[in-house]
Amino acid sequence: MIFKVIGDVHPGTHFLGYVKYYPDARGDRVLYGRTYRQNSVVSKAFGILADRPECYLYSPAVGCVITGVPREDIVTHYSCRQTLAALHQEPGLLEQTAVSEDLLAIVNWIVAAGAADVIGVTGSFLVGACNARSDIDLVCYGPRGYEAAQALFAERGLIHPYEGETLTRLYVRRAKYMVGGSFDALMRQEARKLQGLTAGAGAHINCEPLRADGDKTFAAVVAKEVGAISVLARITDHSEGLVTPALYGIEVDTVTESTVDEPSVFARRITHLRSYLGAYTGAFRTGDVVYLSGRLVHIQGPDAHSGFGIELTPWSAAESFLANLTR
Repeated sequence: MIFKVIGDVHPGTHFLGYVKYYPDARGDRVLYGRTYRQNSVVSKAFGILADRPECYLYSPAVGCVITGVPREDIVTHYSCRQTLAALHQEPGLLEQTAVSEDLLAIVNWIVAAGAADVIGVTGSFLVGACNARSDIDLVCYGPRGYEAAQALFAERGLIHPYEGETLTRLYVRRAKYMVGGSFDALMRQEARKLQGLTAGAGAHINCEPLRADGDKTFAAVVAKEVGAISVLARITDHSEGLVTPALYGIEVDTVTESTVDEPSVFARRITHLRSYLGAYTGAFRTGDVVYLSGRLVHIQGPDAHSGFGIELTPWSAAESFLANLTR
């Protein structure tokens, strides 16, 4: 199985993550001479790993039971930056498809821009599970990587923004994961992300900003789950929300639903919104009013990150965690 690693704080026994590709005759990917299936639902990893209970563990950093791969079971570590460098040096590693040609043109641009140390290739092209219908998934690291990625996505000869009729395609792509938001609000939220369509094949391309090497923001943070809560809140600080794991400052206006007694008491003390997945990275700005539904956690850390927060990392098979822009 191939896991997608989540976050940058891991226990000594495991790397946290969820199953991204797994052997399944119903799949459409080929790896190691076998048919594999792609998984994009985080909580589905619990079922996929039903016969591997050693892959379930409690994470103090996230504040719940999640999945991960025991370190002694790791066979291969896929490096996003090393893969980008390898594709640049040996283009023949890729099959000749329209989307592969687009990727190589983008890789060449990144290398020419001197950004190969802060941008990498992830997704199916990282692990060799790509086909003619694959998306292109990139990651960038730290402020310099984010700036380079912004410049890349502004290159209209390589990437076209979602606009006009293609916005419907983007909405259909996102709405199945982000239910409950209006078309206009969801598109305004999505327009803030690094994503678009490749100039040649018209394939979806996105780039997830990650924290810089050596970033210790969550290194000593511990979260404890209190319950579940849904609120309307105003974003008070988005400076830490532009990278994954994303951390936004919030101020709760109204509690709409809660599993804890006297939620208004908690509401006054909720100061953060946090997500370990890239779905909400860069999606919100200071002043936005957002509908949030997630886990209520108490966060303890060495600085101002302490206090109550709403956690959107969806390691739950029973609920959908959401953050929708309202206005």
